[in-house]
Amino acid sequence: MSPEANSPGARSRRRGRTSIDLRRLGKAALLGPAARDRLPDAIGHVAEAHRAHHPDADLLVLGKAYVLAEMSHRGQFRKSGEPYITHPLAVTLILAELGAETTTLTASLLHDTVEDTDVTLDQVRAEFGDEVCYLVDGVTKLEKVDYGAAAEPETFRKMLVATGNDVRVMSIKLADRLHNMRTLGVMRREKQVRIAKVTHDVLIPLAERLGVQALKTELEDLVFAILQPEEYERTRAVIADNAATAPSLDAIAVDVRRTLREADITAEVVIRPRHFVSVHRARLKRGEMRGTDFGRLLVLVGEDADCYAVLGELHTCFTPVISEFKDFIAAPKYNLYQSLHTAVAGPDGAVVEVLIRTHQMHKVAEAGVVALGNPYAPVDGAEPADGERADPTRPGWLSRLLEWQESATDPDTFWTTLRADLAQDREITVFLADGGMLGLPAGATCVDAAYAQHGDGAHGCIGARVNGRLATLSTVLVDGDTVQLLLADGPVQATAEGPTGPGAGRPRETAQEAAPGPSPEWLDHARTPAARIAIAGWLAANPESLKVPESEPRAPGAVTAGRRGVANVVVDAPEATVRLAGCCTPVPPDAVTGFTVRGGAVTVHRTECSAVGRMTALGRAPVTVSWGDEAECRVTLYAESFGRPRLLADLTEAIATAGAAIVSANVEPPSEQRVRHTYTLQLPDAAGLPGLMRAMRDVPGVFDVRRAQHEPAS
Repeated sequence: MSPEANSPGARSRRRGRTSIDLRRLGKAALLGPAARDRLPDAIGHVAEAHRAHHPDADLLVLGKAYVLAEMSHRGQFRKSGEPYITHPLAVTLILAELGAETTTLTASLLHDTVEDTDVTLDQVRAEFGDEVCYLVDGVTKLEKVDYGAAAEPETFRKMLVATGNDVRVMSIKLADRLHNMRTLGVMRREKQVRIAKVTHDVLIPLAERLGVQALKTELEDLVFAILQPEEYERTRAVIADNAATAPSLDAIAVDVRRTLREADITAEVVIRPRHFVSVHRARLKRGEMRGTDFGRLLVLVGEDADCYAVLGELHTCFTPVISEFKDFIAAPKYNLYQSLHTAVAGPDGAVVEVLIRTHQMHKVAEAGVVALGNPYAPVDGAEPADGERADPTRPGWLSRLLEWQESATDPDTFWTTLRADLAQDREITVFLADGGMLGLPAGATCVDAAYAQHGDGAHGCIGARVNGRLATLSTVLVDGDTVQLLLADGPVQATAEGPTGPGAGRPRETAQEAAPGPSPEWLDHARTPAARIAIAGWLAANPESLKVPESEPRAPGAVTAGRRGVANVVVDAPEATVRLAGCCTPVPPDAVTGFTVRGGAVTVHRTECSAVGRMTALGRAPVTVSWGDEAECRVTLYAESFGRPRLLADLTEAIATAGAAIVSANVEPPSEQRVRHTYTLQLPDAAGLPGLMRAMRDVPGVFDVRRAQHEPAS
């Protein structure tokens, strides 16, 4: 799959292709001058690296794959002039050194045969089995003649879908891109930049998510050299100028070895120089660099418990920098990474970063999913449990990617969204109220959680509870939060809400009702591609939900009808004007008291109203108040709700159904999709107030209804 394949005069492999007899070629090569148990000399170094990780591996299949690859690519050359077979050999060696198993190496040797030669997938399947055929097909590019400009994004889509079933597909692609980047210098500048940008935006984030740090760091340096050549040269000069400062790290390493030896802890302490991009980032962050900034100490031990023993000794015998401590053993990263991170100060005050891990953790930290071998193979001959997979990357970010890519049918949308998704390089886990859990990218909101849990059903989401407390859909979630998504019981429809008045029922509706769906504001809160694609798709399919007909404008913020001038109360001052306090709106049979205010009027409050305490503290004498015989009463209610279309219509209908008349209504502008309604209502009987409040709370989207009880604004 190299961009450097060069086969002048080669026949088109799409028409008139001749079939290669793989069995004849393989048998002739393996039974030729060398003995059957001998490998062709060209892959001896691959076999040596493979046996270092897998001593019992069957190497004959590698020899068979090499012979086919060499014969198929014979006559093809790279842009550099080298025989093309050097490319699959180099890719296979990269994977062998990382510890890939035999099936991956076999597919790696053959990964360009179907794309660039006359070999077919059926022939690969017949000779090497379904697994090798699947891996080769997964990394085979789509033809530009068929897909045009969409060939590259559609190739990556195909590759990612294949990776969803077998992560070894992406392992081969990463090694393939690494070798191509190593030899990119023979290409013209503009092509180097184009390939480097794709590597930076897509391949490096994938290497990070799959935990293949050995490939990721080298790819970062190669991309850095192409995209930022001046900064690369400056960084290289800084590293060269400070080469003499290495003894400071050596001295601390010696002290650490002595400390662990005296504590009887068997450990290997090595110095790991920072790669170019890491030095560049450290220089931008810290400014002047010290000798210890150019590398880290890596401490390798045998068991998990030894990691914490090493940490204890280092923090006891050196001065620890507590802010630098991170425990990725107890809480591994989503890409399999485990290690303890700390930093200690040496005798001269120089601070050095220390990584502590077991040898197995180190292998996984370097090779990631490659170190898993075949993650789908039975363990000790036993098949995995129902749906259980040994690969821990599949249920998280990869599952989400596979889900949203199905909705991104347009190649440009897929390509843009893929880059944006991969740019989010941290994950969080949130728990659902029913006991499940969701993996989401850092910065995800309740909107993202809703679509991750309910898919298109999240269009009817009206709110959420986070850790038991009501929260807006824009709330950003953090690792460990518990989330309960609240969905509308019935369809959520778009409507224009008309004015209300005494006894008003259902407001006027639009002539054409829209389908249930989200608000455009949700796009501002969505972080995951799945949520953004679903919301944008619904809004595009339902443009009428964004419009309000000119003939039926929305209701004004406050609508006031006629007011009653007589309160149903009896006071000791018969000639005085009586009014019910707006701060607590008392109704029968509330316990009430009154106070004389300016002009001789008596204001009636509920006894538990905060204004009563304030009046008493000021020395105001209370006035005896009792309720009269009339059953009617007036009350002010506050309704707190999540914003949604038709909410005002549904609330006023519930009020009218309960037999109350709206004296005045005020709807505050939405704030983070939360809306506050204030209603002054006339009830025929105060006994109906509890039922009215229950009816209002039952309206979808309303999460609280209470009587007014606050200090009025002065």
